[in-house]
Amino acid sequence: MTAATASVPVLDPGRARTRAVRTLFAGVGLGSTGYIAAATVATIVAQDLAGGSAWAGVPGAAAVLGAAAGASLLSALMIRRTRRAGLTVGYTAGAVGAVVAIVAVMNRSFPLFLLATVLMGVGNSANQLSRYAAADMFPVSRRASAIGIVVWAATIGAIIGPSLGALTGRMLGSGGHSELVGVYLVPVVFVSAAALLTFWRLRPDPYALADERVDEEAVPGAVAPPLRALLRRPAVGVAMVALIAGQVVMVLIMTMTPLHMTEHGHDLETVGLVISAHVFGMYALSPLSGRLTDRLGSIPVVFLGMAVLAIAAALAALAPPDGGMLIFVALFLLGYGWNLGYVAGSTLLASGLVAIERTRLEGVTDTLIWGSATVASLSSGLVVAAAGFTTLFGAPLGAA
Repeated sequence: MTAATASVPVLDPGRARTRAVRTLFAGVGLGSTGYIAAATVATIVAQDLAGGSAWAGVPGAAAVLGAAAGASLLSALMIRRTRRAGLTVGYTAGAVGAVVAIVAVMNRSFPLFLLATVLMGVGNSANQLSRYAAADMFPVSRRASAIGIVVWAATIGAIIGPSLGALTGRMLGSGGHSELVGVYLVPVVFVSAAALLTFWRLRPDPYALADERVDEEAVPGAVAPPLRALLRRPAVGVAMVALIAGQVVMVLIMTMTPLHMTEHGHDLETVGLVISAHVFGMYALSPLSGRLTDRLGSIPVVFLGMAVLAIAAALAALAPPDGGMLIFVALFLLGYGWNLGYVAGSTLLASGLVAIERTRLEGVTDTLIWGSATVASLSSGLVVAAAGFTTLFGAPLGAA
């Protein structure tokens, strides 16, 4: 065992695991609050700095690029050091990105703002990787519940992030400063708090609290086996396909729904209500998804998630242009179908492998998830332009 994992004695593993899960939960809650507050105004900032709407979507792609790169980089750091080190560095990068965004807004520099969004994307990858750190500490029969609890923490950010950003923006704007600078104070404070909390409180490290017997080949500092050898394991392939397919289906529909609704007469309040239902479905029922996965097994819940995604896609495709309620239900189911696959797929990926193997695969998989999100987001506009919204909403039926 390395010094990184043996330096802190574990006198009461049960209490130590509870404290670690609470720390991970709080970190995700803080980090998601800051990230979502920033993401809410990213297109507005881009339009302002670039002088037009043509570049408004670029910050979103830059943030996803940062998350994709961060997943692999932070996982590699975890293998060499600890889970705590990787998550702390990720959150720190996100906080630095928020500071850079403020500088970019004040100096009206669009290139600097894109760098800021990449760094904030790296911070978001720490949010996502936290679920695997929670899974490390529990036996297979309880890993899904642990993942579900940590994923549920993002509900906090989804609820208060946009409102808190608007509040700080108004407060700073009333003092004669830019409201957009005020919004980015939220990720500066909250993501910094996530970094500090993780650094000071995530002790012992989740690797040291792993439920399995940890030997020299399963701890940070060991040499990971070839990736292609890991990919040949059947459960790995199923987990990766479930996670990536769920992300693609969700992003394809979610990206264009607000535009579809506004083009058919829905006001922004209605659009916001539908997106809120979608975000609620994505995160709020995560503990339920975890319990279902622990009770039924990962693969049945993966298929259940795919079935819910297919129903959501069908409802979205069949909804009339003025069908606000049907779209509302479809987007809620879209979020929850994704959540079922996300929790169950993550659990399956964390099963049957020692710590170093899991960590490497987790980084690669999250990189592919975020990469697929970029492709899906960009391609959704092309599909709509070529064949219309109904075709776009119907296309995921095959994938699901």
